[in-house]
Order: sequence, then C-alpha cells, then structure tokens
Amino acid sequence: MEGKNSLKVPFSRPSISKEELEGVTEVLRSGWLTTGKHALAFEKEFSSFVNGIGGEVAKNRKAAGLDVNDAISLAVNSATSGMTLAMEACGVKPGTAVITTPYTFVSTAACAKHLGADVYFADIEKDSYSIDVDKVEELLAADKKKKIVAVVPVHIAGNVCDMERLVKVARKYKVKVIEDAAHAFPSLTKLGYAGTICDAGVFSFYVTKTMTTAEGGMVCVRDPRLAKRIEIMRMHGMDRTTWDRYTSPRASWEYDIVDLGWKFNLPDLLAVLGRIQLSRSRDFFEKRKKIVGLYNEAFSKLDFIQLPPDGEGNAWHLYLARLNLDKLKIDRKQFALALQEAGIGISVHFIPLFNFKYWRGLDSNFRAKNFPNAQRQYKRTISLPLWPDMTESMARQVIRAVKKIGEANHA
Repeated sequence: MEGKNSLKVPFSRPSISKEELEGVTEVLRSGWLTTGKHALAFEKEFSSFVNGIGGEVAKNRKAAGLDVNDAISLAVNSATSGMTLAMEACGVKPGTAVITTPYTFVSTAACAKHLGADVYFADIEKDSYSIDVDKVEELLAADKKKKIVAVVPVHIAGNVCDMERLVKVARKYKVKVIEDAAHAFPSLTKLGYAGTICDAGVFSFYVTKTMTTAEGGMVCVRDPRLAKRIEIMRMHGMDRTTWDRYTSPRASWEYDIVDLGWKFNLPDLLAVLGRIQLSRSRDFFEKRKKIVGLYNEAFSKLDFIQLPPDGEGNAWHLYLARLNLDKLKIDRKQFALALQEAGIGISVHFIPLFNFKYWRGLDSNFRAKNFPNAQRQYKRTISLPLWPDMTESMARQVIRAVKKIGEANHA
C-alpha cells in the first residue's frame, strides 16, 4: 500500500546484487531459458540447505513419529502451483476436504477448491496468527464421513505454527499435513525447517519474500512417491522432463502423457536467481533480524503497540505491528493512512477470507463473528517495512513516524 506522497521507506524491495545480474545474463546468453540445469541445481542446493541440520533433528523427528528421510525439493513457477501439486499428490480431490485458516492469502484455500474439494476453516489462536490446533481437532472429530484428508497450517510472517501438537492430532486422525511455508524460509525448529516437517511443504519466492526468483516456489516432500507424482504433474503429466528430452540420447519427441497435469515448472531464467539468493539467504535473515531488533526495542516502550509473535525459528518475513486500539483515538485504517502520508510504505497481512464475497457465498456460517480471533487480529494489524537492505536510518524513520502518529492520537 502506497500513499500519494513519494515513499521515504518502501514497504519491500528485493536485494539484487551484481551476482544476480551476471547470472541472468549468463542464462540469456546460453540459449536455454526454460527448465534445465539451473532449475535442477537449484532443487539440489535447496535440498542440501534444508537437510544440512545435524543428527539432533533426526532424533526429534523419530521421537515424534515423523519421516527421517531427507527432504526432496521440486521447483515450481509459484507457491500457488506448488500448493496445488502438493494437495493433489496428498489425495485432495472431489469428495474430500481440507482444513486451513481464514487468516491467509486466498490461494491457500483456492487450491483446494480448484481441485474440487471442500474447505473447512479453523480460527487462529487468540494471541498469534497461527491456526488453533484445538479448533482443528474439533473439525476432525466432527468429520463423521471422513472427508478431510489434509490440514494446511500457515506460518504467517515466518512465525511457525505449533507443529508438535498439530502432528499428533494429524496422526490421530490419519490425515496429511501440508505446510504453507510461503513466509517461512528459513525457519529452523527442532523438527527441521518449517516446510519440511510434515508430509509436504510449499515455499514462495515471490518478489517480496525472504528470497526471490521474481515469481516461483519450491515444494518439499520426504516420500519419493509424492515427489514422483509432483514431478510428473507439474509438467503436463509427462513422463519425461524437457531437459531430459533435449539432453538424453533417447529421441526428444518420444514421451508419454500418464495423467492430466499442469504447466507449473520453473524456468532457468528464474532458477538462477534462486540459486544466488539461496546462497545469500542467511545474510538476508541476519539483516532482517537487526531491523526487527530496532523495532522491538522502540515499540516495547509504547503502550499502543503489541510486538509481533516470536516463536521458535521465526524467519521474520514480515513485521506485524498490532495496535492496542483501546489506547488510540483512531482505528487501524486511519493509522495506516497516516503512515503512508508520512512516506512509510505499509501493507496488511491478511484480509481474512470471510471478508470476501466469493468465500462468504459458499457458507452462511463463514462470517467474522464465528472467527473472532482472526477478525480481531486483522482489525489491528499493520505490516511495517522489513527487507534486507533497509538501513538503520530507514528503520528509525519508521519508528519516529509510528511514535508520532500514536502519541498524537493517544486515547
């Protein structure tokens, strides 16, 4: 969201170095722009990153009854594509249902609808943005026809959901868990990186995310059968990849279509960005944490702001400032507009799905009053600028603007 005035501090900006520019140029000059050697290398390097975490995690996973095989990474052209593939591979289809949260971007639930499934919603926890595991279990217990095949937790802003409890509930009811980890790279927990903890996980590399390929994503699974299904379905249901068709001694025109798939592959032109950004991702994380530290130090002294949730492995993709509206004479919308007028780029994550015409039209009970925690957080949340190349001076400008607006409108 941008105001009429020129922005002094943009909400988000990707960190692009000389290395990314040279990488893209190399691909352009190579003559091979679509999925090829860079996409394959990106998948291998991403797997190495998420799997290189030591034996203690394996012990914890084994104790929790989780698969201890290495995660397999599959590059896709968006997290939405990745979620569709992960759901399909996990058995989401007409006649089934998934559980997710209304506090998410629309694609999380839309993927299930596109596959012909129903979507059941569980409210978020009172003091965080994470799906409420108790509400999830209530929906599973009430599912007498056993329609529900998967639960999709969303790691909002990079703060990881209570995966230990969710895993136990999912195992009890024999359903899959597909993590929406669009915000959660790199979020390291004792069960592994978010997005690699359960049956499947989906990352986003959209331009505003913690690392970017401009558009793109990655699906991680540990079951080779799921990996094979996703690999086939992301490329028209074809039994051979494009790269194999043009580099294998076997004739390029020989292939079979084994199922009705999609066109969800990530081209090399974007994958090369992912490879370079992945190599810089730890540095990005440390830079974001530095800005978060400045925000937390300043805002902890203000009674009209509550600091964001900060659980195990927080990736700090977003800084969700929560207004204590009882301490203010203005609402969130007015506060946000004032920040924009001061030249501060802001956003809101997210508008809960029950506020949208399409989703309200599906179920008369899908209303804000039935999801009080999600509605309350939405009404008081502002996402403040947070990106790796933000300077301390920029962070101080944001802090000054927040303090000035809050103090001028204090109740």
